[in-house]
Amino acid sequence: MNKHPKLSLATALLVVGAALVIAQTNRPVTNGACCVTFANPAMLAIIAPTNVPATPPQKNPLPKLIDLGAGKCIPCKMMFPVLDELKKEYIGKLDVEFIDVWKNPDAGKQYGIEVIPTQIFYDATGKELFRHIGFFSKDDILAKWKELGMDLKSAK
Repeated sequence: MNKHPKLSLATALLVVGAALVIAQTNRPVTNGACCVTFANPAMLAIIAPTNVPATPPQKNPLPKLIDLGAGKCIPCKMMFPVLDELKKEYIGKLDVEFIDVWKNPDAGKQYGIEVIPTQIFYDATGKELFRHIGFFSKDDILAKWKELGMDLKSAK
């Protein structure tokens, strides 16, 4: 027989509430993004800095767009032609990189990725300026660069 039934009920409710919070935190996002790929976002803030440059500094650094996704993710596949066009049209003006986080999960953790595809915008010094989750059209990417103060001119 329990001497403290209210305490037991409160403890049980606390455990159930915590389980619901954890389950809610790890639910997939369905706003045009593919799937949740990594741990609880609260933990990512502790283990993964978000302004880590992808590559060592260059002699003439450029603004950079990194797209983190996977080759078999449908919205990620939709990003491929957009990234290819940006690479070709803005050569010498913008560095564009794709990282497959299913093949390289450590990269996803390094960048604190929760959902793919995720696009990260960096200035020429490697400072993160903006993140977007899901498919992002070429026009929207260029508009975002302009909003961020970088009106890129096509190299073509």
